[in-house]
Amino acid sequence: MTIRTLTDEQRAFVEAIRDFAQRECGTREQRDALSENGHEPHNQAIYDRIAELGWIGASIPEEYGGSGGGAVEMCLLCEESALGQIPMGFFSVSMITARAVERFGTEEQKHEILGGIARGCVEAIAMSEPEAGSDVGNLSCKAEPSNGGYLINGQKTWITGAHAAHHLLLVCRTRRTGNKHEGMSMISVPTDVDGLEIRGIETMGGREVNDVFFTDCYVPAERLVGVQDHGWMQLMSGLNQERLIIAATSLGIAQRAFDDVLAYVKERKQFGRPIGSFQVLRHRLADLATEIESTRLLVYDVAAAVDANPEALFPREASMAKLKASEVAKRAALEGLQMMGGYGYAVEYDMERHLRTALVTTIYGGTSEIQREIIAKTLGL
Repeated sequence: MTIRTLTDEQRAFVEAIRDFAQRECGTREQRDALSENGHEPHNQAIYDRIAELGWIGASIPEEYGGSGGGAVEMCLLCEESALGQIPMGFFSVSMITARAVERFGTEEQKHEILGGIARGCVEAIAMSEPEAGSDVGNLSCKAEPSNGGYLINGQKTWITGAHAAHHLLLVCRTRRTGNKHEGMSMISVPTDVDGLEIRGIETMGGREVNDVFFTDCYVPAERLVGVQDHGWMQLMSGLNQERLIIAATSLGIAQRAFDDVLAYVKERKQFGRPIGSFQVLRHRLADLATEIESTRLLVYDVAAAVDANPEALFPREASMAKLKASEVAKRAALEGLQMMGGYGYAVEYDMERHLRTALVTTIYGGTSEIQREIIAKTLGL
């Protein structure tokens, strides 16, 4: 899907986001001020303003405070916010949480979580553990019945946005059987509850992820999301949405890296002419432009399919979109850095930041290797 095939309403949505990004984040000075020189991927003040415009709730049902749009609108916001470098880095994980609650939560939970997200609240999901990354089924953080609720003990790691979240959608073990995928549950844990500790993990991407520790952390039974011991199937039904969100965000990163290097090679002169006039760079940029446009068609085709059949999982298509878009984002940033030479490596320019942002998209939400495994399984391999 390109700007030519959007509806008038979707086209206006895109133009509004681009105008906002240009006005609020259009200069390096503005972006540095909003992100503490790139260290903070999320600016809550900007996020609140975007929520007031109704954009955060673009794909949340109207009855819970949203605009009632679908996956296409969600992808448009993900792509355009990444393209415009708007510091709303925890939107993606909030929407991943939203989909699980929308599908499996009670009406009270939906009003609390979905309504909160539409108003600008950050939500996070806690899956990974020190011994359970790609192999989520190996998790050991447990929630035991206690006093009409659950007593939680264990550790989670690499939890995006936990330090800014109102709740953590915890994926934990409530029963242990011979099948590691049985006995898992989802519990919505308020981040201000006793027994919960959040510690930041410093990464080259800035303040994004955290270790989370649960020590005799008690939550009432009504915090359970969905059916106890059925968390694995609930989790799997939402991971495809997660991969689509990451794909759209990666697409925006790729396009921004491309736009920046294209502008650079038109201006930078060597041997008496712009370096973009040399065939070796012109052809690399032509190939990259084709890759990005092809990826855009794939991502929005999957988004349109999700809107047409919301109950379907689309494991192959979602994994293909995530794999392709994240790898293209990485390639675009690497190519951009190479074509810019030393200036691409310098923090004075955005390209090195694009590279740091792009690299992690091939890791979280299931690594590129895991996506290839999923795709291969759908091919009967």
